[in-house]
Amino acid sequence: MKAFVFPGQGAQFVGMGKDLYENNPLAKELFEKANEILGFRITDIMFDGTDEELKQTKVTQPAVFLHSVISAFCLGDSFAPDMVAGHSLGELSALVAAGALSFEDGLKLVYARALAMQKACEMAPSTMAAIVGLDDATIEKVCSEVSTEGNLVVPANYNCPGQLVISGNIDAVNAACAQLKEAGAKRALVLPVSGAFHSPLMQPAKEELQAAIEATTFSKPKCAVYQNVDAQAHTEPEEIKANLIAQLTASVKWTQEVLNMIAAGAKDFTECGPGKALQGMIGKIAKGQDVSVHGII
Repeated sequence: MKAFVFPGQGAQFVGMGKDLYENNPLAKELFEKANEILGFRITDIMFDGTDEELKQTKVTQPAVFLHSVISAFCLGDSFAPDMVAGHSLGELSALVAAGALSFEDGLKLVYARALAMQKACEMAPSTMAAIVGLDDATIEKVCSEVSTEGNLVVPANYNCPGQLVISGNIDAVNAACAQLKEAGAKRALVLPVSGAFHSPLMQPAKEELQAAIEATTFSKPKCAVYQNVDAQAHTEPEEIKANLIAQLTASVKWTQEVLNMIAAGAKDFTECGPGKALQGMIGKIAKGQDVSVHGII
């Protein structure tokens, strides 16, 4: 069985999508439609902008979404998934690729999500950190011990065995990093992000995005969509919407999601979108199993 997966924020690079735009009429049409919907030429930033311009959340999220979805659409009949999943932002890409959302509605939701998250980031000094080489239980325990009311840190992204990202107020994240290094973490690296994604600090963004999601029409996807909040397969539009709303303040259970996809029969994983981050994660999650992992061939 074939699984197609879609990356999240952090996979972006200057020049992404330019070859698609120049060589594929469908890609060019969709990129131009995106420029019109967004009200600015995001393609100019994607193809020829600076790293700093591309790093802005309001640009990064739609840029990664566009590259991912348009890459999938350009596969034509070769895009025949038995299941799909996306990491964080990538869940919206997966939903559009699977037909649960239209291209236009998906892009509007991604942009609304990016703007809401940017606003939430500005409300409280917050950040994220990657913890490498430590078991999940130890990280969960330290986060719980460090957190206080008004100064919290939580597990945010369960990326793969030995790699978990934590998220929260700056002081709490720094304190957790110090304790996790003492506990044996190979690395506890604060990430260059502007906020505490997938933590309770995203509650204002969640409320704002909820209104946008509830006002959007979702259809039954053409295959199962595995979602971040519970790592389970979903096909019912109302369940999908509820999980998408919950995702902003909940952990991304990517490790469990991939394991559940393999348990359901996934043998071939294709990453649609910029970079190879998910290929690396899935390779570690599926270590020792008969699974192939690659980008678009």
